[in-house]
Amino acid sequence: VIGLIAHMDTAPDAPGAGIRARITAPYDGGDVVLNEALDLRLSPRDYPVLERHVGKRLIVTDGTTLLGADDKAGVAEILECARRLLSSGAPHGAVRIGFTPDEEIGRGADRFDVAAFAADYAYTVDGGTLGEIEYENFNGAAATVTLRGKSIHPGSARGKLVNAAHLAMEFHQLLPALEVPAATDGYQGFYHLTHMEGQVEEATLSYIIRDHDAAKFQARCAFFETAAAFLNEKYGPGTATAQVVESYRNMKEQILPHMEIIERAQAAMEACGVTPRVVPIRGGTDGARLSYMGLPCPNLCTGGENFHGRFEFIPLEDMEKVADILERIVLDACP
Repeated sequence: VIGLIAHMDTAPDAPGAGIRARITAPYDGGDVVLNEALDLRLSPRDYPVLERHVGKRLIVTDGTTLLGADDKAGVAEILECARRLLSSGAPHGAVRIGFTPDEEIGRGADRFDVAAFAADYAYTVDGGTLGEIEYENFNGAAATVTLRGKSIHPGSARGKLVNAAHLAMEFHQLLPALEVPAATDGYQGFYHLTHMEGQVEEATLSYIIRDHDAAKFQARCAFFETAAAFLNEKYGPGTATAQVVESYRNMKEQILPHMEIIERAQAAMEACGVTPRVVPIRGGTDGARLSYMGLPCPNLCTGGENFHGRFEFIPLEDMEKVADILERIVLDACP
């Protein structure tokens, strides 16, 4: 029994309302004008990945919103696979389909009933470039740091005022400057500041913490306590508090005993003329949590590029190819 899973929610990193999507003519290798009035262009100078999609039709927006291919594309590809299976009459085993909410905030599997889903294994269809198969992901956590200051009129503040907004900047400067998403790749972990707000009396910082290596991940989480303790020692007890909550763990140790799942996906890709590439996820999926809940669940590509931004796009032909791959996985599993 094979499960196919995707998530319905999209990222909050760019506006997601009023999306105006369109399909371009076959891409010719130049700039794609997203919005002529605002002079917004999808350019290979900024996104060299475009060069591998010459000749394909791209689904894009007008550059003012997210496209949301992460993970609308996965939902669409799974449903296209289901449509084909239902209409073809080809013999196949049982297939379970699940669409989850809240994946982007790490809660997509909170109420997922693995026993009721009743699959032997599953795939999330929630990845990027065509051909990618992923069974190693970041260990992830969310951290909230609260800084408390002392307010007094600035005219008589000398030796008395403690500015929480300044404390927030000082806390952030304690983190390694180059261990951020923009300066890391591959298996390198990072700290990522996602939100900040503050006044003199109180300030808050929100982070995500990521690392593939479990020991390094724990060290990153512990560093937040160390940094808060340093500020409390410097400015007084209660100045800084750090709350770190684990989001998910690296699914690798849960998938390694079931590597035939990866081999089946590789064989299906090859049968569809796609070169498979096993790569680590620099993020997480519902499959990471589901794997620890007893459902081995590696991740497959959707074909999308530039996720979580206004210049997100996905080639229509790659979406069709992913549907081919899913159909092949299901059919090949039939005895």
